[in-house]
Amino acid sequence: MKARQVLLIILAIIFVDQASKFYIKLNYFAGEEHNVLGSWFRLHFVENEGMAWGWKFGGEFGKIALTLFRLVAVIWGSFLLKDFIRKKMHTGFVICAALIYAGALGNLIDSLFYGLMFESSNPFTQNIASLFPATGGYAGLFHGKVVDMLYFPIVTNAHYPSWMPFVGGDEFEFFRPVFNIADMSISTGVITILVFQKKYFAEPTNTPHHTVETNTLVNDDTQIL
Repeated sequence: MKARQVLLIILAIIFVDQASKFYIKLNYFAGEEHNVLGSWFRLHFVENEGMAWGWKFGGEFGKIALTLFRLVAVIWGSFLLKDFIRKKMHTGFVICAALIYAGALGNLIDSLFYGLMFESSNPFTQNIASLFPATGGYAGLFHGKVVDMLYFPIVTNAHYPSWMPFVGGDEFEFFRPVFNIADMSISTGVITILVFQKKYFAEPTNTPHHTVETNTLVNDDTQIL
């Protein structure tokens, strides 16, 4: 697969991811929700300060550390992706690697710059943020929050069986997490690699045979039957 094709895939994902985040950030207040298809597909605006699933660690220091980790991962991923293309690895694997890379880069943009670019989205005042406000952004460099909006509560108002330990009787919902296009791109790439790993990393079945040339004369007189 050519590097230009991989670059187009990455740019397309980044464009869709950032366009959807800009739309939500500039038109929704934090916590606002609207149905898209029935009640099982909704746009629900939340901002994630931490990792996937909303996990946080270490306060302000942890936020900087997480953003730096994402930055290092994207830089390292750039060299890996270039190496995959150079080695002409399986096209499907290269596409999956590009999906993972694009997703990581999409969320890194939020972490790096959104704090400088946007006004705070306040769920209590239902304030809708503006872009590059005169009073400045809601945070500094490396302190931006990742914008999530895709919500698929396919099963709601259900409960775990009472006999289940720890969660028995608790409310059950599938699918609870709110995510974005970048998260979906990463998940798609990882899951596809896991499913098709035997195909992507299969050893070549046809091993070329190399002829060794020597100076030995071969004719009817030298052959031994």
